[in-house]
Amino acid sequence: MDRTKIKDQFGQFGRRREYGADDDRTTSRQMKKSRRMCAAAAVLFAFAAAFALTTAVYRMDAKAQSDLQRRLSEEVLRFHVLANSDSREDQALKLKVRDKVLEFLEANMADEQHMTEDETVMWIREHIDEIEDVSRRCVAEENYDYPVMAAVTTCWFPDKTYGDVTFPAGNYEALRIEIGSAKGHNWWCVLYPSLCFRDAANAVVPNEGKEKLKHVLTEEEYSEITAGTEFKISWYFWKKK
Repeated sequence: MDRTKIKDQFGQFGRRREYGADDDRTTSRQMKKSRRMCAAAAVLFAFAAAFALTTAVYRMDAKAQSDLQRRLSEEVLRFHVLANSDSREDQALKLKVRDKVLEFLEANMADEQHMTEDETVMWIREHIDEIEDVSRRCVAEENYDYPVMAAVTTCWFPDKTYGDVTFPAGNYEALRIEIGSAKGHNWWCVLYPSLCFRDAANAVVPNEGKEKLKHVLTEEEYSEITAGTEFKISWYFWKKK
């Protein structure tokens, strides 16, 4: 055989081996790249699934809280006293007004334990001038000339923990008393059911008030506001609005 032909044949064989090696390396790189892409896709999918699940749970929880707040707002009347300022004197005056108003309500609301929320609201509306007068006299007796305004109105409240009962944020009907500029920290409680107590150091919600809540809420709803799980927050007893 011609030496030139033999040389050409060996050259072609060598080139085929080189091409085959290149193809193997290319295939290996492609497989590694494909595996990396699959791994990245799996991670992204896991994150997306976790995000979707978290969002769904959050929406369900937000809806449950909204439904609970709406139910509570239909069954609860809150009592809200706003101080003129955050000075020590104005804060002390706020508590004295609170005490005088609660004393007036306890002395004059006949058979309050058997009144419904609507009846309680109606009674307070009918006696709002007297409540305002009691508040105004208390302010005057303490040698202040602040104006005082009392009204039954709808107020927005943040999450509030009251003793061992937590109320989710939202709009609630309330007896609201504003002293002076009403820019100080506020005091609040629940007039209906009777959950008011005056000593924050011994904050235990009366059992009769809890019993009324049990009658107007479902068992699950009652558990949510007393178990201190989903709606439990830090102490907000005198948190500024």
